[in-house]
Amino acid sequence: MSKRKLSRQQRWRVEKIQAEREKRAEKRGVEESEKLAAGEYGAEQPGRVIAHFGRTLEVQDAERTPVRCHLRANLEGMVTGDWVIWRAGQDGSGVVVARTERDSVLTRPDARGQLKPVAANIDQILIVFATEPTPHANLIDRYLVAAEATGIAPVLVLNKVDLLPEGDGELGELLARYQALGYPVVRTTTATEAGLTALREQLAGRTSVFVGQSGVGKSSLIDRLLPEETLRIGALSEESRKGTHTTTTARLYTLYESNMDNENSANENKVNENKVNGELIDSPGIREFGLTHLDEETVTDGFIEFRPFLGHCRFRDCRHINEPGCALLNAVEAGKIHPQRFASYRRILASLDTDR
Repeated sequence: MSKRKLSRQQRWRVEKIQAEREKRAEKRGVEESEKLAAGEYGAEQPGRVIAHFGRTLEVQDAERTPVRCHLRANLEGMVTGDWVIWRAGQDGSGVVVARTERDSVLTRPDARGQLKPVAANIDQILIVFATEPTPHANLIDRYLVAAEATGIAPVLVLNKVDLLPEGDGELGELLARYQALGYPVVRTTTATEAGLTALREQLAGRTSVFVGQSGVGKSSLIDRLLPEETLRIGALSEESRKGTHTTTTARLYTLYESNMDNENSANENKVNENKVNGELIDSPGIREFGLTHLDEETVTDGFIEFRPFLGHCRFRDCRHINEPGCALLNAVEAGKIHPQRFASYRRILASLDTDR
């Protein structure tokens, strides 16, 4: 589809709006600098971005209290999960004056195909699949490749395990294959509270994101992990009829220990409700991410069992199709690479152009 051309008047309006925004940002930056110089902001303190709206941020302080902050004019844009240095103002707001170095960053292509950061400082990507709809190895492999490309540890989460056949069937064999590669596999279900125990243990002490195809139960898992947030959104939706679509920005939520197992002790319930059990970054844009921005070399490196053999082919430009002396093909024949994984790899490479 060809890009729609703007008329001269439309271009003028766009440029005018952009100029006005830049002018407002410059003015706000001058005002903030003057306030900082005048001592109207408090001492520097650490915080974490839990949501962002352009150059306005919601920052969580050391007590996990959200504070609406402006971004100092000379700083680049922040994303949810960023650790920052901020200073509190006299009116209850604040200003972010610096960002600390990111340990990791999750990016997605924007409308123009440019990679754009959407969340930072993530410890693990939880790839959710389920007994229904039936998971396909190639789809799981695609998510694993995308996760490997970020440098963030992937974890496979099998949901709806209450629907598994006796003995796990073919799905059990598939899971064993990934576990043999070193990928953690967590089994969970929302059918019972005990079904979330292993998942909560995996989330404990980490910042996580959920990804996976539609219908695997990501939303149900998140609803059970964040019951108070679910109620808040539900009430907003009832009032506005559009509460679940009020924002598409990534947001960081604090996970607290469940009090479901301590129903007989009000004191223990209170303690567990306040005990932090990890963080979860969620947004529709993060739940779905693909391979459109990856090249052939990155996809190849995303199959972790290939790595010991890469660089050992007879030809430097080997495409790993039918070239003589291909180290990957030799490894498949020797049983060191599973043939189904290699077939999945070839399908992914063939689909790259179509995906784009």
